Amino acid sequence: MIGLRILNRARAVDLALARSFLGVPVANVSDCMARMTAGGARLRPMHGSGAMAGPALTVKTRPGDNLMVHKALELAAPGDVIVVDAGGDLTNAIIGEIMVGDAIQRGLGGIVINGAIRDAAALRVGSFPVFAAGVTHRGPYKDGPGEINVPIAIDGMVIEPGDLIIGDDDGLLCVPYAEAESLLAAAQAKQEVEARMVAGIADGSYDRGWVDATLRRLNCPMPE
Repeated sequence: MIGLRILNRARAVDLALARSFLGVPVANVSDCMARMTAGGARLRPMHGSGAMAGPALTVKTRPGDNLMVHKALELAAPGDVIVVDAGGDLTNAIIGEIMVGDAIQRGLGGIVINGAIRDAAALRVGSFPVFAAGVTHRGPYKDGPGEINVPIAIDGMVIEPGDLIIGDDDGLLCVPYAEAESLLAAAQAKQEVEARMVAGIADGSYDRGWVDATLRRLNCPMPE
């Protein structure tokens, strides 16, 4: 029944490939996706530090209810990132310290909550990746409904079960399953280009000629 169902995940991005993204800034991957995809600026890291990358196990739940998130913890494989669309509501927390501890024990890759978390201080001192839209002390209900391994969307970013989810201090990004390998190569190349730019700024050799060239192309009047 739509709204109350648990499905099998048909495919998932290779875990070794996913972990190769841990050394690449999310911003570089985003640039290689034409800067058109994002999980929304509200979703911020709630943990102390550390990047996240892993196959998505998706959950769609009624705002304020975490019954299906508990079931997702049981179904998730090591390295998986549980991605929960709880409607972005911040009234009730979806997870807290206990569920995060369970996820750590199971070797998961992270948790994303389009909603709220609690026990923020405990999560903040840890390195297990947790991204969420906010914090509240009010706990969740456990009555459903909800769905597991269905397509979800967060601020227009569509996430299919098994897609790659990456995150760092700049936020979250979903990399479509079929595009992960090619985007890794493109993002690594972008990272190398930016490293040369940073080095050029440091030694004074960075060429900013592109700025005036762009303005001339746009027919922008400029003083001589």
